Amino acid sequence: MWDIIAVDISGRHRIKGGYYMVCAAAALTVSADHIEKVKQVKILPFWLKKAPGLLDVVQLIEDTANQLSFEGTIVAEKGDMYNQPRWVPESMFSGAFKYQESLAERRAIELAHHISLSARNLLIKELDIEA
Repeated sequence: MWDIIAVDISGRHRIKGGYYMVCAAAALTVSADHIEKVKQVKILPFWLKKAPGLLDVVQLIEDTANQLSFEGTIVAEKGDMYNQPRWVPESMFSGAFKYQESLAERRAIELAHHISLSARNLLIKELDIEA
């Protein structure tokens, strides 16, 4: 078993003149094909007036992951990093980074996706920033 931080960002599309995104970071212990333990989850909303670039995405993920009191390799989908080769985002993060490889890592990212999407939908409704 090993520790990871699964991340996902929801909302990288234009809404009311900007981009309202929510990043979810989940600190987990995983085995090859299962999430064994959820240790902590954090979300961070973020507003940009321009379309987010790779550096914006990396900064949002780092800011969210830094709120966790657990260490682990940050694991993300390749599409979240604009399909860049692994060495590109890896060189931008201050800690360990990788793309998903195992079934457990895929499940962990799906969990982070459900958290980020649900949190974004709730915040958009509560803050009345719907399109």
